[in-house]
Formats: sequence, C-alpha cells, structure tokens
Amino acid sequence: MFFEGSEKKAEIWIEPTSGSLRALPYSFWKQIVSLAKADILSQMGNDKCDAYLLSESSLFVWDHKIVILTCGLSTLIDCINGFIDAIGVNNIKLLTYQRKNEYVAHLQSSTFIEDIAMLRQRLAGSACRVGHLDHHHHFIFTSGAFNQIAPQDKTCEVLMYHISGIVADYLRTQQQSIAKIYSLLQLDELFAGFTYDAHLFTPLGFSINGIKDNFYYTIHITPQEKSSYVSIETNVDLNHYPIDIAAKLLAILQPRSWDFIGFNIQISSPNTPENICLGHCSYPVKQGYNIHFSHYQQLCPEVLIPEYL
Repeated sequence: MFFEGSEKKAEIWIEPTSGSLRALPYSFWKQIVSLAKADILSQMGNDKCDAYLLSESSLFVWDHKIVILTCGLSTLIDCINGFIDAIGVNNIKLLTYQRKNEYVAHLQSSTFIEDIAMLRQRLAGSACRVGHLDHHHHFIFTSGAFNQIAPQDKTCEVLMYHISGIVADYLRTQQQSIAKIYSLLQLDELFAGFTYDAHLFTPLGFSINGIKDNFYYTIHITPQEKSSYVSIETNVDLNHYPIDIAAKLLAILQPRSWDFIGFNIQISSPNTPENICLGHCSYPVKQGYNIHFSHYQQLCPEVLIPEYL
C-alpha cells in the first residue's frame, strides 16, 4: 500500500488593516480547505491560534497569518488562490509556498513550476530549488516586500525518510492508539504544556497538532515501510529550548535519512544516530527570512531487499 506523504506548504501573512482571520467563520475555512481536496477533521484553539486537523495534514490560523500543509494528491495551489480571492490580493503581505519532490510525482495534478506560474499572475516573487534533482529536493517560492519578517520569527522543519526500529514497527500495526503513539513519541516531555489534537488514519497514518500561546507544532507520519515519511514542524526556537526535540525524535524514529529546513534558525544534526551531512546551504530572501537547508544520512549502510514486480 502506498500513500504520498510528501507535503506542500503555504505560509501567508495578511495586512493587519484587513481584520482578523480568526474572526472568519468555520464555513469559510471548510470551503478554503476543500479547494485542496481536503476536509477538516477536528479543531481546537486558544487565545492566540486556531488549529485544524485535516484529512491531508494541518491548518493553523492566527489573527494575521495562516500556515497550511497538505499531502497526498492535494491541490494546495487551488486553496491558495481561493484564499487570495477571498482576502484580496492587495491584502496579502507575504506568501511562501514550499513543495517537496514527491515519490510518485506523475500522479500529482500539477508541478511546482505550473503552480508558481499561476501565483506569478497575481504576486511577484522569486523561486528556487534546493537539493539535487535525483535525490530529495525542495522548491520554495517567496513573495512580499523587503524585511517583512522579524529575526525572532523562526520555523523549523524536520523531514524524515524510511523510519525504522520499535516505534516504526508499532506504527505499522493494526492495533494502535493515539495515547500509545503520544507516549512512544514522548510528546508530553518534548512539548510540555501544549494542548494537542490527534487523529489515527485507516489503515495507517498519524497526525497531531499542538498549540501553546502563540506556538505550535505539527507531526504527520506516513509509516508505510516502502515509502515511510515523517514531517515535524514548529515555531518553537529549538536552539533555545531545554530539550533537543529534533535529536529525541530522530533517536525514536531512526530514519535512514532526514532534512532540516530552518527559517531564521539553523539546527545541527545530533551525534546519534551516526550520520553524515550530504549537502547544505544557507541563503537569505528579501522578505526577512534566512533559509537554512541540510540533508543527512545515517552512516550505517542499509541492506536492500529486491522487490519483485
């Protein structure tokens, strides 16, 4: 069984003069999400942020910003265009659009190049690819005026490929529970004080959102053995946090390789598991983000088993 875990992501800031996004009704977000061929499964909120678990990942809404991630065969670009139509292009302060290469790209309804061609009809911006075409790589489009983002605005993404070990094996069983996965991932320790909302998919898959004040985290796990993929994203400053969250989760999930993508934050890979950095880069974008990318691989060689077709 195959599921495309690789995600598309948008972060959109609006002008404060256009009002609060959190004042918009549930029906608005249901319609916006449906444009990406996704559904809202559940929601929660606090005084700063609303978090929606989706059938295809997550949506977070603050007064003047949204972050949305979608996976599978979702059409996030249609969702973005619908949001721009509803808010008004002149009220879009900043937009970033990311897309990781898919395992089975030909099943997608569009390519990144086609997506940004549509965006550029409405918003001027720049785009780049990070990583080699014959390996894991990421596309990023940014639009907005100079220095929109403050240095303290940080986001860290940890993307894992081919997880292994005891926890990975449990995530592939038919008898799972949210409480057990939460415990195995040690999330009560890693994100202490966060309120969370989680969902188990049938037959496999796990998603969780967590919020605390203005902070969030989201984890999405596609555990299928031949195409396993885990995404972890948070705006917690991992370099000034009492626990090394990235190192802990890497030790628990034991991926064969992983990526770090940091916006205004650079994360160093842990010593365990033993690994080598296969490539890295750092570059600024005019909107105020310094983007850091690095790709790591375990030193321990993987024993490959032929898959007969």
